[in-house]
Amino acid sequence: MKKQILLTSVLVLLAMAASAVFISCGVGKQVSEVKTFGECKYDLASVDSVYVAGIDIREFKNIRGFNDLDLAKYPGLAIALLRKNVPLDLRVNMDITNPTRNRAAINQLEYKVLLTKSEIFSGFLNQRIEVMPGTASTRVPIKLNANVYQLLNNNETRDEFVNMVMALTGKSGANPSKFTVKVKPTLDLAGKQLNYPGYITFEKEITSNMLTGSIK
Repeated sequence: MKKQILLTSVLVLLAMAASAVFISCGVGKQVSEVKTFGECKYDLASVDSVYVAGIDIREFKNIRGFNDLDLAKYPGLAIALLRKNVPLDLRVNMDITNPTRNRAAINQLEYKVLLTKSEIFSGFLNQRIEVMPGTASTRVPIKLNANVYQLLNNNETRDEFVNMVMALTGKSGANPSKFTVKVKPTLDLAGKQLNYPGYITFEKEITSNMLTGSIK
């Protein structure tokens, strides 16, 4: 009887040890996948569905500055300015390429998008993203929205915003501007977040080629 109890105890201990090793290997694998994410290459492939106060940005193709906006033509924008709540909605399509020999995978992606030096968007993308090695880029669409009233209420940032509109719609004479994108991969381990150290940062010049379906 004692031998049977002893054997059972040994089997339980072995099972617990094996489980601990399995969990440890699993955690190590996930950490490695997050680390590989930091070695991937990133590009802002395109932008689409861009709306300011519900107005398709392509309708502003002929503006040369903020003062060119006829608010009587765009009552929705006029109301948004009065309410100090001017929503900017768009979708960016980010391409991720894995040049390593290992799989890259995360559970969550923190992001920040800056227009020149002004932060416009920030948030989290809560979805599983896997990027396999030796394959074509993986496209990750991210829907962004923000209140850009403060951006439009400041002379310097207003010019940046107008330059963005002009560049996206192909207006000649637009000053060079760029998006700066910061991403931080995150891993969820038993309810605890493991963050990639620092942000992965890349820049993209804003051109009309970025805007899907842009009017030429």
